[in-house]
Amino acid sequence: MSNNKNMKDEIKKYYGGIASEVTTGTGEAPCCCCKPQKSQVLYDDEYLEGLPEEALKASIGCANPIFLANIQQGETVLDLGSGGGIDVLISAKYAGETGKVYGLDMTDEMLHLANENKARSGKKNVEFIKGYIEDIPLDDNTVDVVTSNCVINLSEDKSAVLCETYRVLKPGGRIAIADVVELKPVRAELRKNAQLWVGCISGALSIETYTQKLEAAGFKNIEITIVDSYTKEFLRDFATNKGLEFGLSDEDANELDNAFASAYVKAYK
Repeated sequence: MSNNKNMKDEIKKYYGGIASEVTTGTGEAPCCCCKPQKSQVLYDDEYLEGLPEEALKASIGCANPIFLANIQQGETVLDLGSGGGIDVLISAKYAGETGKVYGLDMTDEMLHLANENKARSGKKNVEFIKGYIEDIPLDDNTVDVVTSNCVINLSEDKSAVLCETYRVLKPGGRIAIADVVELKPVRAELRKNAQLWVGCISGALSIETYTQKLEAAGFKNIEITIVDSYTKEFLRDFATNKGLEFGLSDEDANELDNAFASAYVKAYK
Protein backbone atom coordinates (compact mmCIF):
# COMPACT_ATOMS: atom_id res chain seq x y z
CA MET A 1 0.00 0.00 0.00
CA SER A 2 2.86 2.37 0.82
CA ASN A 3 4.40 1.82 -2.61
CA ASN A 4 1.06 2.64 -4.25
CA LYS A 5 0.76 5.77 -2.12
CA ASN A 6 4.32 6.85 -2.97
CA MET A 7 3.62 6.41 -6.68
CA LYS A 8 0.37 8.37 -6.47
CA ASP A 9 2.17 11.12 -4.55
CA GLU A 10 4.87 11.24 -7.24
CA ILE A 11 2.26 11.48 -9.98
CA LYS A 12 0.26 14.14 -8.12
CA LYS A 13 3.40 16.19 -7.55
CA TYR A 14 4.48 16.09 -11.18
CA TYR A 15 1.11 16.75 -12.81
CA GLY A 16 0.12 19.25 -10.14
CA GLY A 17 3.30 21.15 -11.02
CA ILE A 18 2.35 21.17 -14.69
CA ALA A 19 -1.08 22.58 -13.86
CA SER A 20 0.43 25.30 -11.68
CA GLU A 21 2.84 26.34 -14.44
CA VAL A 22 0.02 26.57 -16.98
CA THR A 23 -2.17 28.51 -14.52
CA THR A 24 0.59 31.02 -13.76
CA GLY A 25 1.67 31.26 -17.40
CA THR A 26 5.20 30.01 -16.70
CA GLY A 27 5.04 26.90 -18.85
CA GLU A 28 2.97 24.37 -20.73
CA ALA A 29 2.59 20.62 -20.60
CA PRO A 30 4.92 18.52 -22.72
CA CYS A 31 2.96 15.95 -24.68
CA CYS A 32 2.83 12.70 -22.72
CA CYS A 33 4.37 9.81 -24.62
CA CYS A 34 3.83 11.27 -28.05
CA LYS A 35 6.61 11.93 -30.50
CA PRO A 36 7.75 15.57 -30.37
CA GLN A 37 7.02 16.23 -34.02
CA LYS A 38 3.44 15.02 -33.47
CA SER A 39 2.74 16.79 -30.20
CA GLN A 40 0.83 19.61 -31.87
CA VAL A 41 -1.20 17.44 -34.25
CA LEU A 42 -2.85 14.92 -31.95
CA TYR A 43 -6.07 16.78 -32.68
CA ASP A 44 -7.28 18.18 -36.00
CA ASP A 45 -8.45 21.78 -36.02
CA GLU A 46 -12.10 20.71 -35.83
CA TYR A 47 -11.49 19.27 -32.37
CA LEU A 48 -9.60 22.31 -31.04
CA GLU A 49 -11.80 25.08 -32.38
CA GLY A 50 -13.08 27.34 -29.61
CA LEU A 51 -11.05 25.75 -26.80
CA PRO A 52 -9.20 27.93 -24.26
CA GLU A 53 -5.47 28.22 -24.86
CA GLU A 54 -4.83 27.03 -21.30
CA ALA A 55 -6.58 23.75 -22.06
CA LEU A 56 -4.27 23.19 -25.02
CA LYS A 57 -1.19 24.03 -22.94
CA ALA A 58 -2.20 21.47 -20.30
CA SER A 59 -2.80 18.69 -22.82
CA ILE A 60 -0.84 15.59 -21.78
CA GLY A 61 -1.88 12.77 -24.05
CA CYS A 62 -0.54 10.18 -26.47
CA ALA A 63 -3.33 10.19 -29.09
CA ASN A 64 -6.88 11.45 -29.69
CA PRO A 65 -9.42 9.22 -27.90
CA ILE A 66 -12.34 11.42 -29.03
CA PHE A 67 -11.66 10.36 -32.62
CA LEU A 68 -12.18 6.78 -31.45
CA ALA A 69 -15.19 7.50 -29.23
CA ASN A 70 -17.67 8.67 -31.90
CA ILE A 71 -19.65 10.61 -29.29
CA GLN A 72 -23.28 11.30 -30.19
CA GLN A 73 -25.67 14.08 -29.19
CA GLY A 74 -27.24 13.41 -25.80
CA GLU A 75 -24.70 10.86 -24.61
CA THR A 76 -23.09 10.85 -21.17
CA VAL A 77 -19.30 10.73 -21.25
CA LEU A 78 -16.68 10.16 -18.53
CA ASP A 79 -13.03 11.08 -19.05
CA LEU A 80 -10.62 9.32 -16.69
CA GLY A 81 -7.68 11.47 -15.59
CA SER A 82 -9.10 14.59 -17.20
CA GLY A 83 -6.18 16.91 -16.39
CA GLY A 84 -6.69 20.42 -17.73
CA GLY A 85 -9.90 19.32 -19.43
CA ILE A 86 -9.07 19.26 -23.15
CA ASP A 87 -10.77 15.92 -23.89
CA VAL A 88 -13.75 16.81 -21.70
CA LEU A 89 -14.30 20.11 -23.50
CA ILE A 90 -13.94 18.47 -26.91
CA SER A 91 -16.38 15.73 -25.91
CA ALA A 92 -18.85 18.37 -24.72
CA LYS A 93 -19.10 19.74 -28.26
CA TYR A 94 -20.17 16.36 -29.59
CA ALA A 95 -22.45 15.41 -26.67
CA GLY A 96 -24.29 18.71 -27.11
CA GLU A 97 -26.58 20.51 -24.73
CA THR A 98 -28.61 17.37 -24.08
CA GLY A 99 -25.50 15.39 -23.16
CA LYS A 100 -23.24 15.46 -20.11
CA VAL A 101 -19.47 15.08 -19.78
CA TYR A 102 -17.68 14.29 -16.53
CA GLY A 103 -13.95 14.77 -15.99
CA LEU A 104 -12.39 12.76 -13.15
CA ASP A 105 -9.00 13.70 -11.71
CA MET A 106 -7.18 13.21 -8.40
CA THR A 107 -5.01 16.33 -8.59
CA ASP A 108 -6.32 19.54 -7.02
CA GLU A 109 -4.24 21.79 -9.25
CA MET A 110 -5.50 20.11 -12.41
CA LEU A 111 -9.10 20.30 -11.23
CA HIS A 112 -8.67 24.01 -10.51
CA LEU A 113 -7.23 24.57 -14.00
CA ALA A 114 -9.96 22.44 -15.60
CA ASN A 115 -12.71 24.44 -13.92
CA GLU A 116 -11.08 27.66 -15.08
CA ASN A 117 -11.03 26.26 -18.62
CA LYS A 118 -14.68 25.25 -18.28
CA ALA A 119 -15.55 28.84 -17.34
CA ARG A 120 -13.54 30.20 -20.27
CA SER A 121 -15.23 27.81 -22.70
CA GLY A 122 -18.75 28.60 -21.50
CA LYS A 123 -19.67 24.89 -21.58
CA LYS A 124 -22.69 24.11 -19.37
CA ASN A 125 -22.76 20.35 -19.89
CA VAL A 126 -19.42 19.71 -18.15
CA GLU A 127 -18.62 18.70 -14.56
CA PHE A 128 -15.17 18.05 -13.09
CA ILE A 129 -15.06 15.75 -10.07
CA LYS A 130 -12.28 14.72 -7.71
CA GLY A 131 -11.50 11.06 -7.22
CA TYR A 132 -9.42 8.09 -8.20
CA ILE A 133 -9.90 6.12 -11.40
CA GLU A 134 -9.74 2.92 -9.30
CA ASP A 135 -12.84 4.07 -7.38
CA ILE A 136 -15.04 6.12 -9.69
CA PRO A 137 -17.56 8.31 -7.79
CA LEU A 138 -20.48 7.68 -10.19
CA ASP A 139 -23.45 5.29 -10.03
CA ASP A 140 -23.72 2.00 -11.89
CA ASN A 141 -24.91 2.00 -15.52
CA THR A 142 -24.86 5.79 -15.97
CA VAL A 143 -22.28 6.44 -18.70
CA ASP A 144 -22.45 5.82 -22.46
CA VAL A 145 -18.75 6.35 -23.22
CA VAL A 146 -15.58 6.29 -21.10
CA THR A 147 -12.52 8.00 -22.56
CA SER A 148 -8.99 8.31 -21.23
CA ASN A 149 -5.75 9.67 -22.64
CA CYS A 150 -2.49 8.13 -21.42
CA VAL A 151 -3.72 7.76 -17.81
CA ILE A 152 -4.69 4.15 -17.12
CA ASN A 153 -1.05 3.13 -17.55
CA LEU A 154 -0.25 5.35 -14.53
CA SER A 155 -2.40 3.21 -12.24
CA GLU A 156 -0.83 0.34 -10.33
CA ASP A 157 -4.22 -1.41 -10.15
CA LYS A 158 -5.45 -1.47 -13.72
CA SER A 159 -7.85 -4.34 -13.03
CA ALA A 160 -9.69 -2.10 -10.54
CA VAL A 161 -9.78 0.73 -13.10
CA LEU A 162 -11.27 -1.49 -15.79
CA CYS A 163 -13.79 -3.11 -13.43
CA GLU A 164 -14.91 0.33 -12.23
CA THR A 165 -15.14 1.51 -15.82
CA TYR A 166 -17.31 -1.48 -16.70
CA ARG A 167 -19.52 -0.83 -13.65
CA VAL A 168 -20.38 2.77 -14.55
CA LEU A 169 -21.02 2.02 -18.22
CA LYS A 170 -24.56 1.41 -19.42
CA PRO A 171 -25.24 -1.94 -21.11
CA GLY A 172 -23.88 -1.56 -24.64
CA GLY A 173 -21.63 1.30 -23.53
CA ARG A 174 -18.10 1.59 -24.83
CA ILE A 175 -14.57 2.65 -23.94
CA ALA A 176 -12.34 4.72 -26.21
CA ILE A 177 -8.88 4.91 -24.69
CA ALA A 178 -5.51 6.20 -25.82
CA ASP A 179 -2.85 4.46 -23.78
CA VAL A 180 0.69 3.12 -23.79
CA VAL A 181 1.30 -0.62 -24.25
CA GLU A 182 4.37 -2.81 -23.94
CA LEU A 183 5.59 -4.48 -27.13
CA LYS A 184 8.39 -6.50 -25.54
CA PRO A 185 9.32 -7.33 -21.92
CA VAL A 186 11.76 -5.16 -19.96
CA ARG A 187 13.56 -5.89 -16.68
CA ALA A 188 11.66 -5.43 -13.42
CA GLU A 189 14.23 -2.94 -12.11
CA LEU A 190 13.49 -0.61 -15.02
CA ARG A 191 9.80 -0.75 -14.14
CA LYS A 192 10.57 0.38 -10.59
CA ASN A 193 11.87 3.72 -11.86
CA ALA A 194 9.30 6.23 -10.55
CA GLN A 195 10.26 8.72 -13.24
CA LEU A 196 9.44 6.16 -15.92
CA TRP A 197 6.05 5.66 -14.28
CA VAL A 198 5.39 9.40 -14.22
CA GLY A 199 6.45 9.46 -17.86
CA CYS A 200 3.62 7.03 -18.71
CA ILE A 201 5.99 4.26 -19.73
CA SER A 202 6.82 1.79 -16.94
CA GLY A 203 3.20 1.05 -16.10
CA ALA A 204 2.29 -0.13 -19.59
CA LEU A 205 0.73 -3.56 -20.09
CA SER A 206 1.37 -5.93 -22.96
CA ILE A 207 -1.44 -6.14 -25.51
CA GLU A 208 -2.14 -9.71 -24.36
CA THR A 209 -2.35 -8.73 -20.67
CA TYR A 210 -4.42 -5.64 -21.45
CA THR A 211 -6.85 -7.80 -23.41
CA GLN A 212 -7.04 -10.36 -20.59
CA LYS A 213 -7.82 -7.66 -18.02
CA LEU A 214 -10.51 -6.18 -20.25
CA GLU A 215 -12.07 -9.62 -20.71
CA ALA A 216 -11.90 -10.32 -16.97
CA ALA A 217 -13.74 -7.05 -16.32
CA GLY A 218 -16.48 -8.20 -18.72
CA PHE A 219 -15.68 -6.27 -21.90
CA LYS A 220 -16.39 -7.65 -25.37
CA ASN A 221 -15.40 -6.82 -28.97
CA ILE A 222 -11.96 -5.66 -27.81
CA GLU A 223 -9.68 -3.91 -30.28
CA ILE A 224 -6.15 -2.68 -29.45
CA THR A 225 -4.38 -0.89 -32.30
CA ILE A 226 -0.79 0.43 -32.27
CA VAL A 227 -0.36 4.13 -33.11
CA ASP A 228 3.38 4.82 -32.60
CA SER A 229 6.27 2.81 -31.17
CA TYR A 230 8.94 4.58 -29.09
CA THR A 231 12.60 4.38 -30.05
CA LYS A 232 15.42 4.90 -27.55
CA GLU A 233 16.20 8.24 -29.22
CA PHE A 234 12.62 9.35 -28.69
CA LEU A 235 12.67 8.27 -25.03
CA ARG A 236 15.78 10.31 -24.30
CA ASP A 237 14.34 13.38 -26.06
CA PHE A 238 11.06 12.78 -24.26
CA ALA A 239 12.77 12.74 -20.85
CA THR A 240 14.60 15.98 -21.65
CA ASN A 241 11.41 17.69 -22.87
CA LYS A 242 9.49 16.64 -19.75
CA GLY A 243 12.26 17.54 -17.31
CA LEU A 244 12.50 13.93 -16.14
CA GLU A 245 15.59 12.04 -15.02
CA PHE A 246 15.25 8.53 -16.38
CA GLY A 247 18.96 7.94 -15.77
CA LEU A 248 19.16 5.39 -18.58
CA SER A 249 22.40 3.58 -19.29
CA ASP A 250 23.15 2.49 -22.83
CA GLU A 251 22.05 -1.01 -21.84
CA ASP A 252 18.76 0.34 -20.46
CA ALA A 253 18.16 2.42 -23.56
CA ASN A 254 18.77 -0.54 -25.87
CA GLU A 255 16.35 -2.66 -23.84
CA LEU A 256 13.68 0.08 -24.00
CA ASP A 257 14.17 0.66 -27.74
CA ASN A 258 10.76 0.00 -29.36
CA ALA A 259 9.57 -1.74 -26.18
CA PHE A 260 6.59 0.61 -25.77
CA ALA A 261 4.03 2.22 -28.05
CA SER A 262 0.97 4.42 -27.96
CA ALA A 263 -2.22 2.55 -28.82
CA TYR A 264 -5.97 2.88 -29.20
CA VAL A 265 -8.12 0.62 -27.01
CA LYS A 266 -11.81 0.13 -27.80
CA ALA A 267 -14.27 -2.31 -26.24
CA TYR A 268 -17.95 -2.67 -25.31
CA LYS A 269 -19.99 -3.64 -22.25
